[in-house]
Amino acid sequence: MTDGEPNESVPAGKEDDKPVEDTKEPVSLYDKTEAIVTRQEEANKKTEEILKRQETLHANQRLAGTSGGKVDTTPPAKDTNEEYADKLKKGEVDPLGEDDISLD
Repeated sequence: MTDGEPNESVPAGKEDDKPVEDTKEPVSLYDKTEAIVTRQEEANKKTEEILKRQETLHANQRLAGTSGGKVDTTPPAKDTNEEYADKLKKGEVDPLGEDDISLD
């Protein structure tokens, strides 16, 4: 590119050596700081709202006895006395472990 040719990457009417000023940006350091504080306060409010919703969700899940998983409401089937005795003879059942008793 030579000095007399227009730059293809720069839109018409704008030059390379002049910075483009955006009028939406705050002018002074105080204005910039005030804008940052305002955005941070809004973000904090949104974060607090999300946190409250999460706490409520977790509390409801704990009270429901689930953490979002599928809940099986049917109680486990109990073995008949004969089936339990057969499992006990085979060593498949620990009668002390079912009552949280340990001999150790």
